[in-house]
Amino acid sequence: MARIKYYYDTETCKYERVKVKSQDVILNFLGLASMIVVVSVGLLMLYNAYFESPKELMLKNEVAEMEYYYQSLQEKVDELEKVVASLEDRDDDIYRVVLGADPIDPAVRNAGIGGVDRYEEIKNKSLDHEKVIVSLSEDVNKLRRKMYIQSKSYDDIVELAENKVKMFAAIPAIQPISNQELIRLASGYGYRIHPIYKVKKLHTGIDFSAPIGTPIYATADGTVSKAKVRFSGYGKTVEIDHGFGFKTRYAHMHDFEVKEGQQVKRGQIIGYVGNTGLSTAPHLHYEVIRNDKKINPVHYFFNDLDPEEYEKVIELASIENQSLGGDK
Repeated sequence: MARIKYYYDTETCKYERVKVKSQDVILNFLGLASMIVVVSVGLLMLYNAYFESPKELMLKNEVAEMEYYYQSLQEKVDELEKVVASLEDRDDDIYRVVLGADPIDPAVRNAGIGGVDRYEEIKNKSLDHEKVIVSLSEDVNKLRRKMYIQSKSYDDIVELAENKVKMFAAIPAIQPISNQELIRLASGYGYRIHPIYKVKKLHTGIDFSAPIGTPIYATADGTVSKAKVRFSGYGKTVEIDHGFGFKTRYAHMHDFEVKEGQQVKRGQIIGYVGNTGLSTAPHLHYEVIRNDKKINPVHYFFNDLDPEEYEKVIELASIENQSLGGDK
């Protein structure tokens, strides 16, 4: 029961009862309510500043869990990247070297996948962790592409390995004429004095001096692609396509023992030394061509020379002298 309040009225000299107006009650109530709201809001803000709500705790745990799994997946992707990189190195530096194949162009291995934005669907969803998801997706797709290219490379290597006997037989590996005393090599590959113009020009093969009629041998298995007679330049010429990017050319010949389209074996006689075309003395001009590029034939005499003989041939081929013939 509310206490009754009185006040002393000086005019009547009596204690009069205090009459509370309803307006005052309402104002007092509103004031108290306002104070309670302000205090409550302040306490709530203070609580939120130092304490997390159950929902915030749940979301924070979910984020931490996602970050953990992302980090775990990223570490696994990095480990797989290292494994694939190791396979690529062994592929390029061992398998392909042994089998005589060119390494895969790094631009092919590291090529991206062109076309439309592959991650547009993820970006359109406006996810909170969009960058993380896109980054991991890019790494996975890049790894998937590398693995596909590597698997195709192994298919190529298996095919090369199955054909290695044919391939080794197709690599020029002997001298084109008998040269046991190592006295036949007259001029090597490189810039030499042209026998007609008397200026230095690139000599794209090796000249073997020998009497007319000396047998000429195919230096590897293959198919005769050319057997032509010219009255200048290379003169009578035989060209053999050995496959696997290898070709050999035999110029200034006296006569042929083969015809175009004929299959030949390493060591088979294909013709005889002559003095035809642009030639100043009886000799054989011999060229090795790989992937349409003329290369130094001296590096392809490993089957019929021991190490000392090979060093001697290298020394003789490096002498800058005059060639015995030319193609022009």
